[in-house]
Amino acid sequence: MISVDEALQRVLALAPQPKPELIGLENALGRILLEPAVSRMTQPPFNAAAMDGYAWRSADAGQSLRIVGEAAAGHPWTGTAQPGTAIRIFTGAAVPDGFDRVEMQENTRREGDLLTITEASHGTHIRSRGCDFAEADELPAGRRLTAADIGLLAAMNVPQVMVARRPKVAIMASGDELVRPGDTPRDGQIISSNDLAIAALAQEVGAETTLLPIAADTEHSLRECFHMARDADLLITIGGASVGDHDLVGKVAAELGLERAFYKIAMRPGKPLMAGDLHGTAMLGLPGNPVSSIVCGKIFMQPLIRRMQGFTDLDQTRKAMLGVDLVAEGNRQHYLRAKLDRQDGQPTITPFDRQDSSLLSILSQADALLVRPSGDRARAKGEMMEYLPLHGGS
Repeated sequence: MISVDEALQRVLALAPQPKPELIGLENALGRILLEPAVSRMTQPPFNAAAMDGYAWRSADAGQSLRIVGEAAAGHPWTGTAQPGTAIRIFTGAAVPDGFDRVEMQENTRREGDLLTITEASHGTHIRSRGCDFAEADELPAGRRLTAADIGLLAAMNVPQVMVARRPKVAIMASGDELVRPGDTPRDGQIISSNDLAIAALAQEVGAETTLLPIAADTEHSLRECFHMARDADLLITIGGASVGDHDLVGKVAAELGLERAFYKIAMRPGKPLMAGDLHGTAMLGLPGNPVSSIVCGKIFMQPLIRRMQGFTDLDQTRKAMLGVDLVAEGNRQHYLRAKLDRQDGQPTITPFDRQDSSLLSILSQADALLVRPSGDRARAKGEMMEYLPLHGGS
């Protein structure tokens, strides 16, 4: 068995380079920018009024000014600034050449076409041309695009960006005992839940998912499902990866050319897990146990999908104060389902008493996975511990 850290590094090594995709800004939120976005505009494109008031010349300070026109956003004044003149101006309007100040209307007195500056402001109240950004400025590659980035790109007059394509993930559950939700199981059968949960985890971090038919416990059925996944960037199999007589996934994958990176990991839940490359498609073979499958999906699959999109911030662990005492840990890294709370303003984490790896109801109630390293000493209430949040993957 290998450690979780070593296994994760081998999984991440399976990620191909992100594949580029040109998309519109309306679909770009959260995507990784693969090429610099170059501004096609200078912003503001002209000297712009920062407030409603009057544009005038500082050289005319102390004089009564003659109002000779008006400028509003989208409706510039096209005259020439002459000594002793001013124009009415509104926020966002272009300030004509020659006028170097805008005075807010509260500091003026107007009588017909005559204007008196009653109290001049210290600032000019003009946003100078290009004070935000200039034509040919770049938003660098490698960014995960935020709402503010989308607004900036739109202002730059950049309608499309080159981002990492969402990975195509095919998910295959296997086992004669499995039937789809809504079907009536026969004696000895159960509802297939893992593939749907794993698909949700994949979608949570940006993947496009396809649920393959449930494969029967025959080599022929498995081969057909493997064939259906030939165009996927990542194939996730669930169950059938152990060493029993009916656990055929590993055998068939090897016969199809899987270059296996590892098989067993020193962790619980989730010890049996395969990973490798199948003719250019990354493959993860998750355990069939429901909780083990989801925990392994969180720890290994989600970082792999993120890496395939160009994400670099893959470590999602955080720290919280332990809410109870814990006995020493065994020889495998343990992920305890836990609840998060706050005490005296500090995040607190408390594992559930029941940790059996078949209990989906406990996992559904959990906020986090409390990480206990292999051989971890006994821990006292109040110590800081690492955890992996369960809600929100990107």
